[in-house]
Amino acid sequence: MIDKISNKTQILEKALDAAWMKNETISNNIANVNTPGYKKSYVKFEELMSDAAFKFQISGIKKDEKFLPIGKDTKETVVPEIVQEDFTSMRRDGNNVDVDVEMAELAKNSIKYNALIAQMSKEFSKIKMAINGR
Repeated sequence: MIDKISNKTQILEKALDAAWMKNETISNNIANVNTPGYKKSYVKFEELMSDAAFKFQISGIKKDEKFLPIGKDTKETVVPEIVQEDFTSMRRDGNNVDVDVEMAELAKNSIKYNALIAQMSKEFSKIKMAINGR
């Protein structure tokens, strides 16, 4: 059970990091809404996680430091990426930021971040319960 909780907390930690990065990226897009030639960026994470979840990878348990690890742990290999959207342009000055879309994305990301925090809190409560034996 502890391995299951540990695995879940690691995934939640990565998702929280990605949500934080997404918040910063969206805020940067909003701050540059009037900058000529600015191209908006977005964080690519959910697609990478779902791709990693569907890939079949064999992994083994390393019982001794002398042994070589077998396979890869997919949750450790997925890292959120910031991608710049160069191919669109909303205005004549080359800027492609739509402030209404960015504000909606910021609100959606804020809700997602708060939900992830609540899930992480539940996982920590489970760990605390396991330690206290209740």
